[in-house]
Amino acid sequence: MKTIAKLWVGLGILILLSPLGLLLPEHFKAEEAWGEWGSDKIKEMVGYLPRGLEKLSGVWQPPLPDYGQDQGSSVLGYMLSALLGILIVVTIIFLITKFLSKKDNL
Repeated sequence: MKTIAKLWVGLGILILLSPLGLLLPEHFKAEEAWGEWGSDKIKEMVGYLPRGLEKLSGVWQPPLPDYGQDQGSSVLGYMLSALLGILIVVTIIFLITKFLSKKDNL
């Protein structure tokens, strides 16, 4: 199997496994998915907020401020975002592959 085919298979496996990040916390009655904590949650869990994180916590604001707040639609929102992200990543990889393969043929 060629290297590029192995990479596509690997990407496909990651795509298939990605919903586990949404389903497992819900199944185990966890509050949220691992690593999706805000600075207030980190401060609560660890007992303090690292200075670097405190400086950077206001840098990025979400495009949809209340994204995922309604539990009924959050899974659908995450899935649609995941599909859009997958489409973007696959398109970029495809274009880079086509560009590099044409460049090698010159």
